[in-house]
Amino acid sequence: MLIIPAIDLKDGEVVRLYKGDYKQKTIYSKNPEEIAKKFEELGAKCVHIVDLDGAKDGKCLNYETIDKIRKSIKIPIELGGGIRDEKTVELYLDKLKINRIILGTAALNNPNFLQKMLNKYGSEKIMVGVDVKEDGYVMTSGWIEKSKFQYTEFIKKLENIGVKYIVVTDISKDGTLKGPNFEMYKTIKNFSEIKFIVSGGIKNIRNVEDAKKIDAYGCIIGKAYYEGKIDLKEAIKC
Repeated sequence: MLIIPAIDLKDGEVVRLYKGDYKQKTIYSKNPEEIAKKFEELGAKCVHIVDLDGAKDGKCLNYETIDKIRKSIKIPIELGGGIRDEKTVELYLDKLKINRIILGTAALNNPNFLQKMLNKYGSEKIMVGVDVKEDGYVMTSGWIEKSKFQYTEFIKKLENIGVKYIVVTDISKDGTLKGPNFEMYKTIKNFSEIKFIVSGGIKNIRNVEDAKKIDAYGCIIGKAYYEGKIDLKEAIKC
């Protein structure tokens, strides 16, 4: 299982939101590339980056910061937030050499576009973010708009299209340090062969071990690292 430390960007700074609320943010660093370097030094094999401004507005608003991060580390980067057209996909995958991108709103609203990107770049480079509200419905546009799809229905559609990797976030858990929604992940494991990354609520090493037990492909660690609740080196050893 991959341990994937997260860098959430807003206005060029490393922040964490509480339950996806843009009004409830904590700033952890004004130097994202230094955070990325630290993750690499600690042994991370991949870094998870989210352009929060892009996710909300549908544009790549932290491009320069992401470019600096890419140039500062050698390990793979997976990136999401505001990637909704082919030009932006090309910008990140071809120009910046980001290793994987995460489509969210675009994947839900435009499955033909998702299929086209999968055909062009392959399932190793195109992931999908499944951001789930407490009632089980998938959210879009930076977790602001509610879709008509339950997460189980949406994941089945993704699997049928050919998606191999998804990042699944329980929004009600994100940034809370209350532990992930393992019932949701067990449900996914029981009905789908798709490889999923646990995201939202990780608070301690036990959560990491539990994610491994359910055979998660990866586990994203964000606030728990920044608040000193998890030693990243220890998590990677697990």
